[in-house]
Amino acid sequence: MTTTNRPPADGELFAALPRIDEEAQARLHARLAAAADRAGILDVAYRTVDTPVGSLLLAATGEGLVRVAYAGEDHDKVLEQLSAGVSPRVLRAPARLDGVARELDEYFAGRRRLFDLPLDLRLARGFRRTVLSHLREIGYGTTASYAAVAEAAGSPRAVRAVGTACATNPLPIVVPCHRVVRSDGTVGQYVGGVETKRILLGLETR
Repeated sequence: MTTTNRPPADGELFAALPRIDEEAQARLHARLAAAADRAGILDVAYRTVDTPVGSLLLAATGEGLVRVAYAGEDHDKVLEQLSAGVSPRVLRAPARLDGVARELDEYFAGRRRLFDLPLDLRLARGFRRTVLSHLREIGYGTTASYAAVAEAAGSPRAVRAVGTACATNPLPIVVPCHRVVRSDGTVGQYVGGVETKRILLGLETR
């Protein structure tokens, strides 16, 4: 009887490889993140969390929370922007953002009205940064018009600029641009989508 030496099929070849242990991978990644943190080479830590308004990307520097991004903003693109605009040393390090995740959970559960987090506002400059400081003065369950925010920021005619500042807010929800509405009472636009804005406003008034 003769035998033929044939190369293994793709399925056989991959079946012979050891299976990836996802838990081991997670442990190794956590050790890598911790080592990078201790060595001072972890400039931007990030993680994602699931919320009633979809998956949110959270990113923080040593100074504080620097970015909150909705899925619609494309998380991969946001990470690229952080790498280019803050530091290329970006690493998934969930533990660094446990406090942020906990406060968001409390907010969506209706148990938190004010975020108590250090913030890094380096991604907002000039008038936009001034607007963000006034957004934090809009209380939970209340709203303010774009015109009112412009006046509070010292530029009553800069209503459009306030709209731009809200649209480019790097920290939505935590810095509550969802509480800014049009003068006629309609909700206006929102980085996470109009329906998300309605959900957040409804959450705060129920």
